[in-house]
Amino acid sequence: MVEAVTAINLCGLDISNNVLGLYTYPHSGCKINIKVRLFFILLLLLPFSRYLNASKLVLIIDDIGNKQQDALAFVLPIQVTFAILPHKPLSQTFSQRAAAQQREVILHMPMESLGREKQEQGVLLSSMRPPEILQTLTSALATVPHAVGINNHMGSRLTQLTLPMSVTMDFLSAKGLFFVDSRTTRFSKAEKIAKKSGVLSTKRHVFIDHFPEQIEQQFELLIQLSKKQGYAVGIAHPYPHTIDYLQKHLGTLAQKGITLVSLTDLLLPGATNDAAEVSVVNTADNAAGISAPSRANNSVKD
Repeated sequence: MVEAVTAINLCGLDISNNVLGLYTYPHSGCKINIKVRLFFILLLLLPFSRYLNASKLVLIIDDIGNKQQDALAFVLPIQVTFAILPHKPLSQTFSQRAAAQQREVILHMPMESLGREKQEQGVLLSSMRPPEILQTLTSALATVPHAVGINNHMGSRLTQLTLPMSVTMDFLSAKGLFFVDSRTTRFSKAEKIAKKSGVLSTKRHVFIDHFPEQIEQQFELLIQLSKKQGYAVGIAHPYPHTIDYLQKHLGTLAQKGITLVSLTDLLLPGATNDAAEVSVVNTADNAAGISAPSRANNSVKD
């Protein structure tokens, strides 16, 4: 290290002009050793090295908009995506508030489940004809301004059906919206049809808080998947204990070689600049090679 610096001083090297070794000063017959050049190249790149090989993690908070308590989620980093239910008293309010934070939102679109229980207002049903599906999607999207895509709320029945999924994906393609398959059934055709329709899409890998007592285990599974695959998508909910856990642990991802990114940064790399650091929200704003370790990873929300 000392010898390298001495050599550079003797040659009068201007690092800003010569760091790539494009030329050397010829006076005094001085030549810079190529190893010295490479050393300084690596030295300058060192601060960025953790981003070059970092795996990506997308986190979506589902079911936003049901109640005022959901506002707890606004303390999470802005890279965390909010999936907002349509036709709720707080749907538009929370969507606008998220946009003010430069946080991405998606429409959490209700879809028919196998149990057909707890169906939300404006749910997509298998009995609907294509024009009804399009009207239902249009109406729901109007209540969640700034949405960059949709994911399914429930949908264990509808996502298995080709016709309604094809109509839905054609709608998204025309609007330039993303799709995230929540994977409420392992028989879902949604992601496959989305890709066939040219819709940028991905799927949920882990439900983090389906069983509250296993949140730590599930979060660790999500991290493992991210490292193994290069990326992973997790879904959680605006429960107080979940928000508290995530607020404490999301900031540790960088130390583990993982970058928390928005949905856009996963599906359209380089489209935004918010992936480099986990952005901390001012607290004043708060008013598949890895085997599943537990039932939580195998369970789905209908």
